[in-house]
Amino acid sequence: MIDVEDILSRMNPNQKVNYDRVMQQMVKKWQSEQTRPRVLMHVCCAPCSTYTLEYITQYCDVTIYFANSNIHPKAEYERRSYVTQKFVHDFNENTGAQVEFLAAPYEPSEFFRTVHGLEDEPEGGDRCRVCYDYRLDKTAQKAVELDFDYFGSALTISPHKNSQTINAVGLEVQKIYDAQYLPSDFKKNSGYQRSVEMCEEYDIYRQCYCGCVFGAQAQGIDLTQVRKEAKAFMQGKDLEHDYPHIRFVYNGKEA
Repeated sequence: MIDVEDILSRMNPNQKVNYDRVMQQMVKKWQSEQTRPRVLMHVCCAPCSTYTLEYITQYCDVTIYFANSNIHPKAEYERRSYVTQKFVHDFNENTGAQVEFLAAPYEPSEFFRTVHGLEDEPEGGDRCRVCYDYRLDKTAQKAVELDFDYFGSALTISPHKNSQTINAVGLEVQKIYDAQYLPSDFKKNSGYQRSVEMCEEYDIYRQCYCGCVFGAQAQGIDLTQVRKEAKAFMQGKDLEHDYPHIRFVYNGKEA
């Protein structure tokens, strides 16, 4: 495995890090060694999974990790999880990839405890950083538990999120666990535009807020309407059983 800290130590410390180039260096090394590492990739929704999977599955075996207890209300969480699973299924069918799906338990009370005192922070501020840390910490823990080579996040595909902050958090989390962080800036190389195109190609639901109640309130989102639409969408769908073939299995059991 490649420790990204080794790459960063050889770079000019006075320059802003281009994390896309850092990942490309890692990809070149994997190719030269003829290896395909196993990556546990945190995603928050299907749209952020699109180009991320199109790009990274060329070089890695990927399992999606849907760890997003920040999403409110619960019906919206279920809709986003379901749409993500459907996209993984459709992507595999269309490309021949073998992406798997794994979800963390939905524990919104844990998220609220984690960001307590930061409720009035603006979007992109300290509350968001704590939220990134909360979800990447869970991803790193699970990566260690299930013997993945790397953990990463598709959050960097969004133009509304600071990839420098997300990568800095990932590198901090790496120091706590025996896991290697995979840096990224998936919005680069027209990645975000490609994600928009793929959402149209796959007919993917694109949400209008990041997920948390605080961000929704700041944007003036009608969460009552969101809940109503999400419940209507989930009618006749089974979140846990509609796509069993993409579920991640570890030692013969669903993780």
